[in-house]
Amino acid sequence: MRRVLIANRGEIACRIIRACHEEGLEAVAVFSEADRLSPHVSAADRAVEIGPPPARDSYLDVGRMLDAAARSGADAVHPGYGFLAERPQFAEAVTGAGLVFVGPPADAIRAMGEKTEARRRMEAAGVPVVPGTTAPVASPDEALAVAERLGYPIMLKAAAGGGGKGMRRVTDGAGMAAAFRGAQSEAQSAFGDGAVYIEKFIERPRHIEVQVLADNHGAVVHLGERECSVQRRHQKLIEEAPSPVVDPELRARMGDAAVQAARSVGYRSAGTVEFLFAPDGAFYFLEMNTRIQVEHPVTELVYGVDLVREQLRIAAGLPLGVSEGLRPRGHAIECRITAEDPLGGFLPATGRLAYLRVPSGPGVRWDGGIETGTEIGLHYDPLLGKLIVWAETRDRAIRRMRRALDELLVVGVPTSQAFHRRVMDDPVFRSGAYDIGYVEHVGMPLLASDPPERALRHAALAVALAEHESRLAAVALVPTGQDAAQGSAWLRAARLRGLR
Repeated sequence: MRRVLIANRGEIACRIIRACHEEGLEAVAVFSEADRLSPHVSAADRAVEIGPPPARDSYLDVGRMLDAAARSGADAVHPGYGFLAERPQFAEAVTGAGLVFVGPPADAIRAMGEKTEARRRMEAAGVPVVPGTTAPVASPDEALAVAERLGYPIMLKAAAGGGGKGMRRVTDGAGMAAAFRGAQSEAQSAFGDGAVYIEKFIERPRHIEVQVLADNHGAVVHLGERECSVQRRHQKLIEEAPSPVVDPELRARMGDAAVQAARSVGYRSAGTVEFLFAPDGAFYFLEMNTRIQVEHPVTELVYGVDLVREQLRIAAGLPLGVSEGLRPRGHAIECRITAEDPLGGFLPATGRLAYLRVPSGPGVRWDGGIETGTEIGLHYDPLLGKLIVWAETRDRAIRRMRRALDELLVVGVPTSQAFHRRVMDDPVFRSGAYDIGYVEHVGMPLLASDPPERALRHAALAVALAEHESRLAAVALVPTGQDAAQGSAWLRAARLRGLR
Protein backbone atom coordinates (compact mmCIF):
# COMPACT_ATOMS: atom_id res chain seq x y z
CA MET A 1 0.00 0.00 0.00
CA ARG A 2 1.62 3.26 -1.10
CA ARG A 3 -1.04 5.69 -2.37
CA VAL A 4 -4.40 6.22 -0.66
CA LEU A 5 -7.42 7.90 -2.23
CA ILE A 6 -9.59 9.66 0.36
CA ALA A 7 -13.21 9.29 -0.75
CA ASN A 8 -14.38 12.27 1.28
CA ARG A 9 -13.99 16.00 1.84
CA GLY A 10 -13.64 18.64 4.57
CA GLU A 11 -12.04 18.12 7.94
CA ILE A 12 -11.96 14.32 7.84
CA ALA A 13 -10.17 14.38 4.47
CA CYS A 14 -7.54 16.71 5.96
CA ARG A 15 -7.24 14.43 8.99
CA ILE A 16 -6.66 11.32 6.85
CA ILE A 17 -4.17 13.13 4.61
CA ARG A 18 -2.05 14.02 7.66
CA ALA A 19 -2.12 10.39 8.85
CA CYS A 20 -1.11 9.15 5.39
CA HIS A 21 1.87 11.49 5.32
CA GLU A 22 2.99 10.45 8.80
CA GLU A 23 2.74 6.80 7.70
CA GLY A 24 4.85 7.52 4.61
CA LEU A 25 1.95 7.16 2.17
CA GLU A 26 0.89 9.43 -0.67
CA ALA A 27 -2.59 10.95 -0.35
CA VAL A 28 -5.02 11.55 -3.20
CA ALA A 29 -7.88 14.00 -2.69
CA VAL A 30 -11.13 14.05 -4.62
CA PHE A 31 -13.23 17.16 -5.04
CA SER A 32 -16.47 18.34 -6.55
CA GLU A 33 -16.65 21.56 -8.55
CA ALA A 34 -17.76 23.34 -5.38
CA ASP A 35 -14.69 22.13 -3.47
CA ARG A 36 -12.02 23.03 -6.01
CA LEU A 37 -10.35 25.51 -3.62
CA SER A 38 -10.95 23.59 -0.40
CA PRO A 39 -8.01 22.98 1.98
CA HIS A 40 -8.07 19.19 1.59
CA VAL A 41 -7.35 19.60 -2.14
CA SER A 42 -4.14 21.58 -1.60
CA ALA A 43 -3.05 19.39 1.32
CA ALA A 44 -2.98 16.21 -0.76
CA ASP A 45 -0.18 15.01 -3.04
CA ARG A 46 -2.64 14.66 -5.93
CA ALA A 47 -6.24 15.71 -6.50
CA VAL A 48 -8.93 14.49 -8.90
CA GLU A 49 -12.18 16.24 -9.77
CA ILE A 50 -15.18 13.92 -9.52
CA GLY A 51 -18.19 15.94 -10.65
CA PRO A 52 -20.71 18.70 -9.92
CA PRO A 53 -21.57 19.94 -6.41
CA PRO A 54 -24.56 17.68 -5.56
CA ALA A 55 -23.22 14.77 -3.52
CA ARG A 56 -25.20 12.21 -5.52
CA ASP A 57 -23.22 13.27 -8.61
CA SER A 58 -19.81 13.34 -6.92
CA TYR A 59 -19.06 12.06 -3.41
CA LEU A 60 -21.81 9.42 -3.53
CA ASP A 61 -21.00 8.19 -7.04
CA VAL A 62 -19.15 4.88 -6.73
CA GLY A 63 -18.19 4.82 -10.40
CA ARG A 64 -16.59 8.26 -10.23
CA MET A 65 -14.65 7.28 -7.09
CA LEU A 66 -13.24 4.15 -8.71
CA ASP A 67 -12.38 6.10 -11.85
CA ALA A 68 -10.53 8.67 -9.70
CA ALA A 69 -8.59 5.87 -8.03
CA ALA A 70 -7.63 4.42 -11.40
CA ARG A 71 -6.60 7.81 -12.84
CA SER A 72 -4.49 8.68 -9.82
CA GLY A 73 -2.81 5.29 -9.49
CA ALA A 74 -4.14 4.79 -5.97
CA ASP A 75 -3.93 1.28 -4.55
CA ALA A 76 -6.13 1.90 -1.48
CA VAL A 77 -9.27 3.85 -0.59
CA HIS A 78 -10.16 5.40 2.78
CA PRO A 79 -13.88 6.34 3.00
CA GLY A 80 -13.72 8.62 6.08
CA TYR A 81 -17.18 8.99 7.62
CA GLY A 82 -20.52 9.73 5.98
CA PHE A 83 -21.06 9.55 2.21
CA LEU A 84 -20.03 6.01 1.14
CA ALA A 85 -18.29 4.96 4.37
CA GLU A 86 -20.96 2.54 5.61
CA ARG A 87 -22.19 1.21 2.29
CA PRO A 88 -21.16 -2.42 1.85
CA GLN A 89 -21.57 -2.11 -1.92
CA PHE A 90 -18.79 0.48 -1.97
CA ALA A 91 -16.43 -1.72 0.06
CA GLU A 92 -17.17 -4.59 -2.32
CA ALA A 93 -16.61 -2.39 -5.38
CA VAL A 94 -13.26 -1.18 -4.03
CA THR A 95 -11.95 -4.66 -3.29
CA GLY A 96 -13.46 -5.96 -6.53
CA ALA A 97 -11.32 -3.41 -8.38
CA GLY A 98 -8.22 -4.87 -6.77
CA LEU A 99 -7.81 -2.02 -4.26
CA VAL A 100 -7.40 -2.09 -0.49
CA PHE A 101 -10.43 -0.81 1.44
CA VAL A 102 -9.29 1.00 4.58
CA GLY A 103 -12.17 -0.17 6.70
CA PRO A 104 -14.07 -3.29 7.75
CA PRO A 105 -15.14 -6.13 5.44
CA ALA A 106 -18.34 -5.56 3.48
CA ASP A 107 -20.03 -8.43 5.35
CA ALA A 108 -19.40 -6.72 8.69
CA ILE A 109 -20.73 -3.39 7.38
CA ARG A 110 -23.83 -5.14 6.05
CA ALA A 111 -24.45 -7.10 9.26
CA MET A 112 -24.24 -4.01 11.47
CA GLY A 113 -25.94 -1.65 9.01
CA GLU A 114 -29.20 -3.59 9.00
CA LYS A 115 -30.44 -2.84 12.50
CA THR A 116 -32.68 -5.88 13.04
CA GLU A 117 -29.94 -8.22 11.80
CA ALA A 118 -27.49 -6.51 14.16
CA ARG A 119 -29.91 -7.00 17.07
CA ARG A 120 -30.24 -10.70 16.25
CA ARG A 121 -26.46 -11.11 16.14
CA MET A 122 -25.94 -9.23 19.38
CA GLU A 123 -28.52 -11.35 21.19
CA ALA A 124 -26.77 -14.48 19.92
CA ALA A 125 -23.40 -13.11 21.07
CA GLY A 126 -24.71 -12.34 24.56
CA VAL A 127 -24.54 -8.56 24.15
CA PRO A 128 -27.45 -6.85 25.95
CA VAL A 129 -30.00 -5.25 23.60
CA VAL A 130 -33.01 -3.02 24.24
CA PRO A 131 -36.18 -5.15 24.48
CA GLY A 132 -38.01 -5.12 21.15
CA THR A 133 -38.30 -6.89 17.82
CA THR A 134 -35.51 -8.54 15.84
CA ALA A 135 -37.44 -8.31 12.57
CA PRO A 136 -39.31 -5.44 10.89
CA VAL A 137 -42.97 -4.99 11.76
CA ALA A 138 -45.26 -5.15 8.74
CA SER A 139 -48.24 -3.01 9.74
CA PRO A 140 -49.63 -0.61 12.35
CA ASP A 141 -51.73 -3.48 13.76
CA GLU A 142 -48.65 -5.64 14.29
CA ALA A 143 -46.89 -2.65 15.85
CA LEU A 144 -49.83 -2.18 18.24
CA ALA A 145 -49.63 -5.81 19.35
CA VAL A 146 -45.87 -5.54 20.01
CA ALA A 147 -46.31 -2.26 21.90
CA GLU A 148 -48.98 -3.77 24.12
CA ARG A 149 -46.59 -6.58 25.01
CA LEU A 150 -43.60 -4.30 25.69
CA GLY A 151 -45.54 -1.48 27.32
CA TYR A 152 -45.55 2.18 26.28
CA PRO A 153 -43.70 4.30 25.41
CA ILE A 154 -41.96 2.59 22.47
CA MET A 155 -39.73 3.72 19.61
CA LEU A 156 -40.36 3.01 15.95
CA LYS A 157 -36.96 2.93 14.22
CA ALA A 158 -35.75 2.53 10.64
CA ALA A 159 -34.17 -0.88 10.04
CA ALA A 160 -31.64 0.71 7.67
CA GLY A 161 -29.55 3.84 8.23
CA GLY A 162 -29.31 6.02 11.30
CA GLY A 163 -28.80 9.64 12.31
CA GLY A 164 -32.28 9.89 13.78
CA LYS A 165 -34.05 9.40 10.46
CA GLY A 166 -37.16 7.22 10.49
CA MET A 167 -37.61 7.40 14.27
CA ARG A 168 -40.86 8.07 16.14
CA ARG A 169 -41.69 7.92 19.84
CA VAL A 170 -45.16 6.50 20.51
CA THR A 171 -46.81 6.93 23.91
CA ASP A 172 -50.17 5.25 23.30
CA GLY A 173 -52.14 3.22 20.78
CA ALA A 174 -54.00 6.22 19.41
CA GLY A 175 -50.86 7.64 17.85
CA MET A 176 -49.49 4.40 16.43
CA ALA A 177 -50.93 4.47 12.89
CA ALA A 178 -49.74 8.01 12.10
CA ALA A 179 -46.33 7.41 13.68
CA PHE A 180 -45.89 4.14 11.77
CA ARG A 181 -46.67 5.77 8.42
CA GLY A 182 -44.41 8.73 9.22
CA ALA A 183 -41.47 6.52 10.21
CA GLN A 184 -41.90 4.33 7.12
CA SER A 185 -42.08 7.31 4.79
CA GLU A 186 -39.02 9.02 6.28
CA ALA A 187 -37.02 5.79 6.25
CA GLN A 188 -37.90 5.14 2.62
CA SER A 189 -36.91 8.68 1.65
CA ALA A 190 -33.64 8.67 3.60
CA PHE A 191 -32.42 5.11 3.01
CA GLY A 192 -34.48 3.65 0.17
CA ASP A 193 -35.89 1.12 2.66
CA GLY A 194 -39.12 1.74 4.54
CA ALA A 195 -38.77 -1.18 6.99
CA VAL A 196 -39.15 -0.25 10.67
CA TYR A 197 -38.82 -2.19 13.91
CA ILE A 198 -39.77 -1.53 17.54
CA GLU A 199 -37.75 -0.98 20.70
CA LYS A 200 -38.89 -0.25 24.21
CA PHE A 201 -38.29 3.45 24.90
CA ILE A 202 -35.67 3.91 27.62
CA GLU A 203 -36.47 6.97 29.73
CA ARG A 204 -33.72 9.58 30.15
CA PRO A 205 -30.73 7.44 29.07
CA ARG A 206 -27.21 8.56 28.35
CA HIS A 207 -25.57 7.86 24.98
CA ILE A 208 -22.23 6.18 25.61
CA GLU A 209 -20.07 4.59 22.93
CA VAL A 210 -16.99 2.38 23.02
CA GLN A 211 -14.09 2.60 20.56
CA VAL A 212 -12.77 -0.72 19.20
CA LEU A 213 -9.82 -1.68 16.99
CA ALA A 214 -9.45 -5.07 15.28
CA ASP A 215 -6.69 -6.37 13.00
CA ASN A 216 -6.32 -9.26 10.57
CA HIS A 217 -4.48 -11.38 13.12
CA GLY A 218 -7.36 -11.97 15.55
CA ALA A 219 -6.64 -9.11 17.94
CA VAL A 220 -9.61 -7.00 19.07
CA VAL A 221 -9.23 -4.31 21.76
CA HIS A 222 -11.34 -1.50 23.14
CA LEU A 223 -10.15 2.00 23.98
CA GLY A 224 -12.70 3.00 26.55
CA GLU A 225 -15.83 5.05 26.19
CA ARG A 226 -16.99 8.43 24.95
CA GLU A 227 -19.93 10.36 26.38
CA CYS A 228 -22.14 11.64 23.55
CA SER A 229 -25.35 12.67 25.32
CA VAL A 230 -25.31 16.36 24.38
CA GLN A 231 -27.27 16.12 21.16
CA ARG A 232 -30.15 17.70 19.34
CA ARG A 233 -32.55 15.68 17.24
CA HIS A 234 -30.21 12.69 17.54
CA GLN A 235 -27.26 14.73 16.19
CA LYS A 236 -24.28 14.96 18.54
CA LEU A 237 -23.02 18.42 19.49
CA ILE A 238 -20.44 17.80 22.23
CA GLU A 239 -18.51 14.66 23.20
CA GLU A 240 -16.14 13.88 26.04
CA ALA A 241 -13.93 11.05 27.27
CA PRO A 242 -14.09 9.42 29.66
CA SER A 243 -17.77 9.56 30.59
CA PRO A 244 -18.48 11.32 33.92
CA VAL A 245 -20.55 8.31 35.09
CA VAL A 246 -18.38 5.36 34.01
CA ASP A 247 -16.08 3.79 36.60
CA PRO A 248 -13.36 1.21 35.85
CA GLU A 249 -15.65 -1.77 36.56
CA LEU A 250 -18.41 -0.50 34.24
CA ARG A 251 -15.79 0.45 31.61
CA ALA A 252 -14.50 -3.11 31.63
CA ARG A 253 -18.00 -4.58 31.23
CA MET A 254 -18.97 -2.22 28.40
CA GLY A 255 -15.60 -2.73 26.74
CA ASP A 256 -15.95 -6.51 26.88
CA ALA A 257 -19.43 -6.25 25.32
CA ALA A 258 -18.07 -4.03 22.53
CA VAL A 259 -15.23 -6.45 21.80
CA GLN A 260 -17.67 -9.35 21.69
CA ALA A 261 -19.90 -7.38 19.31
CA ALA A 262 -16.96 -6.76 16.96
CA ARG A 263 -15.81 -10.39 17.08
CA SER A 264 -19.32 -11.65 16.30
CA VAL A 265 -19.25 -10.07 12.82
CA GLY A 266 -15.59 -10.66 11.97
CA TYR A 267 -14.76 -6.99 12.33
CA ARG A 268 -11.51 -5.31 11.20
CA SER A 269 -10.31 -1.70 11.41
CA ALA A 270 -11.63 1.03 13.73
CA GLY A 271 -15.27 0.95 14.78
CA THR A 272 -17.59 2.17 17.49
CA VAL A 273 -20.20 0.25 19.45
CA GLU A 274 -22.91 2.55 20.78
CA PHE A 275 -24.90 1.88 23.93
CA LEU A 276 -27.84 3.40 25.78
CA PHE A 277 -27.03 3.70 29.48
CA ALA A 278 -30.17 3.66 31.64
CA PRO A 279 -30.59 5.51 34.95
CA ASP A 280 -30.66 2.14 36.77
CA GLY A 281 -27.13 1.32 35.55
CA ALA A 282 -28.10 -1.13 32.81
CA PHE A 283 -26.65 -0.65 29.33
CA TYR A 284 -28.01 -1.83 25.98
CA PHE A 285 -26.54 -2.20 22.49
CA LEU A 286 -27.82 0.56 20.22
CA GLU A 287 -25.83 0.16 16.99
CA MET A 288 -22.32 -0.15 15.60
CA ASN A 289 -20.74 2.54 13.44
CA THR A 290 -18.49 0.68 11.04
CA ARG A 291 -16.12 3.58 10.35
CA ILE A 292 -14.03 6.24 12.02
CA GLN A 293 -16.23 8.53 14.14
CA VAL A 294 -16.41 12.32 14.03
CA GLU A 295 -15.56 12.34 17.74
CA HIS A 296 -12.54 10.02 17.57
CA PRO A 297 -10.06 12.76 18.69
CA VAL A 298 -11.20 12.67 22.33
CA THR A 299 -10.22 9.01 22.53
CA GLU A 300 -6.90 9.74 20.82
CA LEU A 301 -6.03 12.41 23.38
CA VAL A 302 -7.03 10.34 26.40
CA TYR A 303 -5.38 7.09 25.27
CA GLY A 304 -2.46 8.44 23.23
CA VAL A 305 -3.38 6.48 20.10
CA ASP A 306 -3.63 7.71 16.48
CA LEU A 307 -6.75 5.86 15.36
CA VAL A 308 -6.48 6.81 11.68
CA ARG A 309 -2.88 5.61 11.47
CA GLU A 310 -4.02 2.37 13.11
CA GLN A 311 -6.64 2.03 10.36
CA LEU A 312 -3.94 2.43 7.71
CA ARG A 313 -1.65 -0.08 9.43
CA ILE A 314 -4.43 -2.64 9.78
CA ALA A 315 -5.35 -2.24 6.11
CA ALA A 316 -1.69 -2.86 5.22
CA GLY A 317 -1.85 -6.18 7.08
CA LEU A 318 0.18 -5.08 10.11
CA PRO A 319 -0.72 -6.16 13.65
CA LEU A 320 -2.28 -3.70 16.06
CA GLY A 321 0.10 -1.20 17.56
CA VAL A 322 -2.18 -1.01 20.61
CA SER A 323 -2.17 -3.44 23.52
CA GLU A 324 -5.01 -4.44 25.80
CA GLY A 325 -5.42 -2.86 29.19
CA LEU A 326 -4.72 0.77 28.29
CA ARG A 327 -6.14 3.18 30.86
CA PRO A 328 -7.53 6.66 30.22
CA ARG A 329 -5.31 9.58 31.20
CA GLY A 330 -6.88 12.96 31.88
CA HIS A 331 -10.02 14.23 30.20
CA ALA A 332 -10.87 15.43 26.67
CA ILE A 333 -13.83 17.37 25.27
CA GLU A 334 -14.83 18.03 21.66
CA CYS A 335 -17.17 20.74 20.37
CA ARG A 336 -18.47 20.41 16.82
CA ILE A 337 -18.29 23.84 15.21
CA THR A 338 -20.97 23.94 12.53
CA ALA A 339 -22.28 26.56 10.11
CA GLU A 340 -25.60 26.71 11.94
CA ASP A 341 -27.30 29.47 13.88
CA PRO A 342 -28.02 28.11 17.40
CA LEU A 343 -29.89 31.29 18.27
CA GLY A 344 -32.19 30.78 15.27
CA GLY A 345 -33.18 27.14 15.65
CA PHE A 346 -29.86 25.76 14.35
CA LEU A 347 -30.74 26.71 10.80
CA PRO A 348 -27.90 25.99 8.33
CA ALA A 349 -25.99 29.04 7.17
CA THR A 350 -24.13 29.84 3.96
CA GLY A 351 -21.60 32.46 2.98
CA ARG A 352 -17.91 33.20 2.63
CA LEU A 353 -15.54 32.98 5.58
CA ALA A 354 -14.18 36.50 5.78
CA TYR A 355 -11.79 35.63 8.61
CA LEU A 356 -10.76 32.58 10.62
CA ARG A 357 -8.62 32.51 13.76
CA VAL A 358 -8.20 29.16 15.48
CA PRO A 359 -7.15 28.80 19.13
CA SER A 360 -3.90 27.27 20.28
CA GLY A 361 -1.92 26.70 23.44
CA PRO A 362 -1.39 23.68 25.71
CA GLY A 363 -3.89 20.86 25.24
CA VAL A 364 -5.81 22.50 22.36
CA ARG A 365 -6.42 20.81 19.00
CA TRP A 366 -8.30 22.06 15.93
CA ASP A 367 -9.38 19.56 13.26
CA GLY A 368 -10.73 21.77 10.50
CA GLY A 369 -11.49 21.75 6.81
CA ILE A 370 -11.85 25.48 6.26
CA GLU A 371 -9.73 28.59 5.90
CA THR A 372 -10.25 32.30 5.33
CA GLY A 373 -12.01 32.67 1.99
CA THR A 374 -13.77 29.27 2.06
CA GLU A 375 -17.28 29.34 0.60
CA ILE A 376 -19.85 27.56 2.76
CA GLY A 377 -22.74 26.18 0.71
CA LEU A 378 -25.77 23.97 1.30
CA HIS A 379 -24.58 20.93 -0.63
CA TYR A 380 -22.85 19.22 2.31
CA ASP A 381 -22.87 18.72 6.06
CA PRO A 382 -22.48 22.05 7.94
CA LEU A 383 -19.51 20.82 10.02
CA LEU A 384 -16.68 23.36 9.72
CA GLY A 385 -14.27 21.88 12.21
CA LYS A 386 -13.84 20.31 15.62
CA LEU A 387 -12.36 22.05 18.63
CA ILE A 388 -10.85 19.53 21.04
CA VAL A 389 -9.08 20.05 24.35
CA TRP A 390 -7.29 17.83 26.85
CA ALA A 391 -6.48 18.50 30.50
CA GLU A 392 -5.61 16.58 33.64
CA THR A 393 -9.18 16.67 35.02
CA ARG A 394 -12.68 17.21 33.67
CA ASP A 395 -13.01 20.57 35.43
CA ARG A 396 -9.75 21.80 33.91
CA ALA A 397 -10.80 20.51 30.49
CA ILE A 398 -14.06 22.47 30.70
CA ARG A 399 -12.18 25.64 31.64
CA ARG A 400 -9.68 25.06 28.84
CA MET A 401 -12.48 24.58 26.33
CA ARG A 402 -14.13 27.78 27.51
CA ARG A 403 -10.86 29.63 26.94
CA ALA A 404 -10.37 28.05 23.51
CA LEU A 405 -13.92 28.94 22.47
CA ASP A 406 -13.23 32.54 23.44
CA GLU A 407 -10.14 32.51 21.20
CA LEU A 408 -11.92 30.95 18.21
CA LEU A 409 -13.05 33.59 15.72
CA VAL A 410 -15.13 32.77 12.66
CA VAL A 411 -16.40 35.75 10.66
CA GLY A 412 -18.72 35.46 7.68
CA VAL A 413 -21.25 32.82 8.74
CA PRO A 414 -23.04 32.15 12.01
CA THR A 415 -21.72 29.12 13.89
CA SER A 416 -22.60 26.95 16.86
CA GLN A 417 -19.82 28.55 18.91
CA ALA A 418 -22.15 30.62 21.11
CA PHE A 419 -24.06 27.49 22.14
CA HIS A 420 -20.89 25.63 23.08
CA ARG A 421 -19.62 28.57 25.11
CA ARG A 422 -22.82 28.63 27.13
CA VAL A 423 -22.79 24.87 27.71
CA MET A 424 -19.30 25.14 29.21
CA ASP A 425 -20.71 27.67 31.70
CA ASP A 426 -23.84 25.66 32.52
CA PRO A 427 -23.97 24.14 36.05
CA VAL A 428 -25.82 21.01 34.87
CA PHE A 429 -23.20 20.21 32.23
CA ARG A 430 -20.36 21.02 34.61
CA SER A 431 -21.84 18.60 37.17
CA GLY A 432 -21.89 15.76 34.60
CA ALA A 433 -25.49 14.93 35.59
CA TYR A 434 -27.05 15.14 32.13
CA ASP A 435 -28.64 12.75 29.62
CA ILE A 436 -29.74 12.77 25.96
CA GLY A 437 -32.59 15.14 26.85
CA TYR A 438 -30.13 17.82 28.00
CA VAL A 439 -30.83 20.36 25.25
CA GLU A 440 -34.61 19.88 25.35
CA HIS A 441 -34.97 19.73 29.14
CA VAL A 442 -32.10 21.87 30.39
CA GLY A 443 -30.45 23.70 27.57
CA MET A 444 -33.21 25.82 26.03
CA PRO A 445 -32.11 28.97 27.93
CA LEU A 446 -28.70 28.45 26.31
CA LEU A 447 -30.32 29.24 22.96
CA ALA A 448 -31.58 32.69 23.95
CA SER A 449 -30.38 35.66 21.91
CA ASP A 450 -26.93 37.12 22.49
CA PRO A 451 -26.80 40.24 24.67
CA PRO A 452 -27.01 43.34 22.42
CA GLU A 453 -23.54 44.54 23.38
CA ARG A 454 -21.92 41.24 22.35
CA ALA A 455 -23.77 41.19 19.04
CA LEU A 456 -22.65 44.76 18.44
CA ARG A 457 -19.00 43.88 19.14
CA HIS A 458 -19.18 40.97 16.70
CA ALA A 459 -20.74 43.15 14.01
CA ALA A 460 -18.10 45.85 14.46
CA LEU A 461 -15.31 43.27 14.22
CA ALA A 462 -16.79 41.79 11.04
CA VAL A 463 -16.99 45.24 9.42
CA ALA A 464 -13.40 46.05 10.40
CA LEU A 465 -12.08 42.79 9.02
CA ALA A 466 -14.01 43.16 5.78
CA GLU A 467 -12.60 46.68 5.34
CA HIS A 468 -9.08 45.43 6.05
CA GLU A 469 -9.40 42.66 3.45
CA SER A 470 -10.79 45.09 0.91
CA ARG A 471 -7.89 47.52 1.32
CA LEU A 472 -5.32 44.72 1.20
CA ALA A 473 -6.76 43.41 -2.06
CA ALA A 474 -6.89 46.87 -3.60
CA VAL A 475 -3.25 47.60 -2.78
CA ALA A 476 -2.11 44.17 -3.96
CA LEU A 477 -3.66 44.49 -7.40
CA VAL A 478 -2.25 47.94 -8.28
CA PRO A 479 1.20 47.67 -9.92
CA THR A 480 3.61 50.41 -8.94
CA GLY A 481 7.22 51.03 -9.95
CA GLN A 482 9.37 47.95 -9.93
CA ASP A 483 6.46 45.72 -8.78
CA ALA A 484 4.76 46.21 -12.13
CA ALA A 485 7.45 44.12 -13.76
CA GLN A 486 7.66 41.44 -11.07
CA GLY A 487 5.05 38.93 -12.12
CA SER A 488 1.27 38.77 -12.12
CA ALA A 489 -1.14 40.46 -9.75
CA TRP A 490 -1.65 37.06 -8.09
CA LEU A 491 2.04 36.85 -7.19
CA ARG A 492 2.14 40.43 -5.94
CA ALA A 493 -0.90 39.77 -3.74
CA ALA A 494 0.78 36.66 -2.35
CA ARG A 495 3.97 38.60 -1.55
CA LEU A 496 2.05 41.31 0.30
CA ARG A 497 0.40 38.62 2.40
CA GLY A 498 3.76 37.07 3.19
CA LEU A 499 3.08 33.92 1.16
CA ARG A 500 6.04 34.29 -1.20
